[in-house]
Amino acid sequence: MAPKFQIGQKVVVKPTREQSVSLRDSSIEPYIGQAGEVTDYYWISPSASESFYLYTVRIGNTGRKTVVLHEDEIEA
Repeated sequence: MAPKFQIGQKVVVKPTREQSVSLRDSSIEPYIGQAGEVTDYYWISPSASESFYLYTVRIGNTGRKTVVLHEDEIEA
């Protein structure tokens, strides 16, 4: 499975349906609606039949904040 987003692509952080049951160390709520740019991505394959991507996104115009987001937490 190919990544949905590419390095350099502009994206917007969006809420997910399962945000309240997230296992994250911190919430993405402060970033929802903010634009950013994909700077890198990684894939994880917990089983042979399943894989998913995580994206490093530089938030805002200043580029000082970088967050790692799941594919369902961003949109083009």
